[in-house]
Amino acid sequence: MADNSIQENRLSLARASLRQSLARYSHLRQGKKNSNNTELEATLQNQLDILTSTSEKLDNKVIRIATFGLVSRGKSAVLNALLGQKILQTGPLNGVTQWPRSVRWTIPFIPAAEDTEKIQVELIDTPGIDEVGGEVRGEMAKQVTRQADLILFVVAGDITRTEYQALCELQTAQKPLILVFNKIDLYPELDRKAIYQSLQALGNSEQLAAAAVTEETDSENLSDRPNNPSDKSTAKSPFKTAKSLEIVMVAAEPAPVQVRVEWSDGRVTNEWESPPAQIDELKHKILTILNREGRSLLALNALVEARDAEANIARQVLKLRHTEAEDLIWQFAKYKALAVGLNPVAFLDVMGATVADLALIRSLSRLYGLPMTGYEAGKLWQTIFSSAGGVLLGELGSSFLLGFGKSAAVAAPQIGFSTFAGVAVTQASLAAYGTYAVGRAAQVYLEKGCTWGPLGQDTVIQEILATIERNTIIDRLQQEFKI
Repeated sequence: MADNSIQENRLSLARASLRQSLARYSHLRQGKKNSNNTELEATLQNQLDILTSTSEKLDNKVIRIATFGLVSRGKSAVLNALLGQKILQTGPLNGVTQWPRSVRWTIPFIPAAEDTEKIQVELIDTPGIDEVGGEVRGEMAKQVTRQADLILFVVAGDITRTEYQALCELQTAQKPLILVFNKIDLYPELDRKAIYQSLQALGNSEQLAAAAVTEETDSENLSDRPNNPSDKSTAKSPFKTAKSLEIVMVAAEPAPVQVRVEWSDGRVTNEWESPPAQIDELKHKILTILNREGRSLLALNALVEARDAEANIARQVLKLRHTEAEDLIWQFAKYKALAVGLNPVAFLDVMGATVADLALIRSLSRLYGLPMTGYEAGKLWQTIFSSAGGVLLGELGSSFLLGFGKSAAVAAPQIGFSTFAGVAVTQASLAAYGTYAVGRAAQVYLEKGCTWGPLGQDTVIQEILATIERNTIIDRLQQEFKI
């Protein structure tokens, strides 16, 4: 079990990271319209709301556990059994739960570090994944999955194709998942063991079939590609199951059984009696996870959610500022070309070109509302230089050599003005192209939402994962926390 103080430190790092992100984009909440594109504005505001709610969830130490499954698999019954009382509606009809509903689960025996608040647990009940159709179902599932820190996928026997596909989608959410085999009271012992072994084989399989990827996921993957009808038949790709898949057998709401009752007056009657729920194994599994790594899970999930939101915010800001950014890049390219072309001193050409590129990076960051110090701009310029080293090295090298050519033309008047002008035009063209390349590359890096900084989400995620204890559910999930 991770020391509670270590887990609290991870929470503190995650809080600091999210607060930095919120401060970075605070200017976007002033209500001032950034463009006439209301759709982009709405998307931007939605991502800001996600970032804010994630920060509040982290501050309040709320761990959310969500259930998924087909209709009539007993999702609500499983949560009622965990709660110890029937709060969520259940019934014989399909689709009793129409919309997600959350209920606070009071667990008094989760320890907390000294002088810290205990974590809170919310249980989220969802409609059957085959009950709400199409786009509504997909969007609802995405929102709940995004908010969840732990997922319970409820089945009631051998897994169906629809359940298989839904499980595949959930496995991409980078969240720990428990496969709950409910209604075991309806199966004889041998059948129950056979189904359990079948579920184990599914959980231990090396790959899930490509057919598990839904059409919605396909369309998202294809949205960034050129329109090509033939892509739709080849877009699906297999992916590995998470090694953290746990399987627990329960009977959340056992079927009533007939019992023989002998009365004191000699009468004998047969009455129906509901056996107690068989939920202790699942409860123990959940509490073990929460006690051992609940705060770490909360921190990591909040960071992943914030990272995605910040990347989306940066993407929307780039779209909103596209025209202004293009004008700014070309303006810097023009002035840099003139300055480099007309300057006769070789060393000043190279120095001036580098300073202009750094100024461009900082100007773009200010335009996008992403504060950046001179040191950060320099680090980013180095990263861009290493990524596009061929182009930029060619520009600097050519600038250096051509600068010597101009210096020689000035020092030796007999060479003539035409030589100086020819060299200057060539050098100016290279300088302008180099500035444009730097500007475009800076846009790509800024679009990542500044997640690379000292308190950036990727940096903090790496720091937490580097200290995760062995044989924990996060340790088995590390390959899925993509950075």
